Amino acid sequence: MHWEYVIPGYLAVFGSLAIYTVLLLRKARRLAAQVPPEKRRFLHD
Repeated sequence: MHWEYVIPGYLAVFGSLAIYTVLLLRKARRLAAQVPPEKRRFLHD
């Protein structure tokens, strides 16, 4: 197998997923902070 192509391919895929996940969570937290307390539907006291 051509490992010089396989390993960078996997690194590109999983690296992209990791970056996307971090950006998505940061955006979600930023948007969640903008929701007024009376409109929040979180399950905590």
